[in-house]
Formats: sequence, C-alpha cells, structure tokens
Amino acid sequence: MLESVASVVQRLAVLLAAGVVPASGWGYLADGQDSSGIVRSVADAAATGTPIAESIVVAVSHRPAQDEQAWRGLAAAWQIATDAGASLAPSLREFASSLRDVAQSQRDLAVALAAPTATARMVMVLPVVGVVFGMALGFNTIATLFTTVPGLVCLLLGAAMMLLARLWNRRLLAAAQPARFTPGLSLDLMAIAVSGGASLARASAALDAAMESCGLIDDGGADTIESVLSLSRRAGVPAAALLRSEAVEARRTARSDGQRTAATLAVTLMLPLGLCILPAFMLLGVAPLLIAVVSSTVSSL
Repeated sequence: MLESVASVVQRLAVLLAAGVVPASGWGYLADGQDSSGIVRSVADAAATGTPIAESIVVAVSHRPAQDEQAWRGLAAAWQIATDAGASLAPSLREFASSLRDVAQSQRDLAVALAAPTATARMVMVLPVVGVVFGMALGFNTIATLFTTVPGLVCLLLGAAMMLLARLWNRRLLAAAQPARFTPGLSLDLMAIAVSGGASLARASAALDAAMESCGLIDDGGADTIESVLSLSRRAGVPAAALLRSEAVEARRTARSDGQRTAATLAVTLMLPLGLCILPAFMLLGVAPLLIAVVSSTVSSL
C-alpha cells in the first residue's frame, strides 16, 4: 500500500535529517519492519555499497502495479536528489507528503466505486433467485431447464446472457480504475531536481536519466514542466514551489476525475442490467416456471 511506502520515506527523512547516513538509515528501518522484504533487501544491498536507487529497483520487481510504481518513484527521487545535489531529507519529506496525497485520492476513489461494484455483483444473482423462487412455489424449474427442449433453449440463452453481463461488468469496472497510480510524480521529481540549485538543463537531464533507469513511464507532465520552467525564468521565481503546486493540482484533478468516473459508472452499469441480466432472469427464472405450469396443466387434462 502507498501508506506503507510513505511511512518508510518519512522515517528515512527523519533519520537523514538527524545525521544518519543513508545505508545505516535503511538498516535501522529493516531491523524494525519487514515491508514484504523490500526494506531488508535494500538495506542488505546498500551495506555492500550498491547504489540505493538501483537496490530499490531490483527489490521491487514483480510487485503489484501501484506499489511498484511508488517504490520506483522513491528510487527516482533518491537518484535525482543525489545527482542534482539536493538535500535528501527535505526531498524525501516532500515525496512522502505527495505519496500520502495519492493514497488519499485512491481511498476516495475506492469509496466512490464501492456502491457501483456492489450493485454489479448483486444483480448477477437475480436469475438464480428466479430459479429458487420457482422451486419454492412447488415447480421443478431445474428439471424443466435440463430435461425439456424449451428449457434447454432458455438455459443456453440465459447462460449466454449471464456470461455477457459478467464480461461487460468487468470491462466497465476495469475502465473505471485509474490509469496512473502516482499522478504528478514527474512534477515532484523535477521539483527535487531544481531544489538542489542545479541549472534547469542539468535538472532536466537528471530527471530523464532517473525516469529511464528506474523504469518510470512518462505521466504526461512534460508539457506542464516546460510551462512551469518557462514561467519561472520569466518571473525570476524559484521553480520548485511552482512545480510542487502543479503536482498538487494534478493529484486534485485525478481525484475529481476518479469521482466523476465512479458517478458515471453507477449509470452505465444499468446497461448490462437492462440488456443482459433482466432477459437472463426471464429466461432462467420466469420462462421455466411458465413452462412447468403449462406442462402440469396439460398433463392434468
């Protein structure tokens, strides 16, 4: 979880601010927690002289997507602060704050998606309820579905409708998930790069090198970075504060987009309900009941 990564980064910032050397700081953290082995792995590698950024990248391979991206972001922040001459402790403190912002955004999105997700799961049981209801009325709807030609037709069509609804729901829910787990990351990294007093050209080069070596993809912040740096040059103001404010805005925008997507999802989930689930309910629950009623009536004549 992003909160655990933010906690590690915050503790590192405190240790480094107190004068602890980086390798020892990782060692102290590893003695107090495991964090799925990542902290211990980095601490062991750092003790042998391996660069910490490289150690983090190696340790987080094959992790869940959002955790891996956060750890790779930490590796990039560490590498950039080292290359650009920025103080590690303040840089890590700012990075921990940005991770907590992202974690809060993800919690808000999870809450917003909870109701549509629960709705999608609940309506999938409607056809089963129809079959059980028919059995409760005294009609063997299951036998009708499996032993009569009309029942088999209803069974096949209803099962196809259920499968289509399930795939449709999964596609809608997957599309509602955020494509970027750490919005504003490149802006935060560039803020670290310029906070060390390096020239803008050197800071940009450090950012590009860190993004490539740590396996981070472009998050669409390149144009914003160029715009902010241009404003900083024209106004003669430090670029770091401007970049961090843009990163905060990027996370706020991502949070709003996620909430809007969740609200839209609550409506679009009605499509598979109306076009697939309800017809499946009629085919699996109502039609076999009617067939059973007609069959019993005819046989009694």
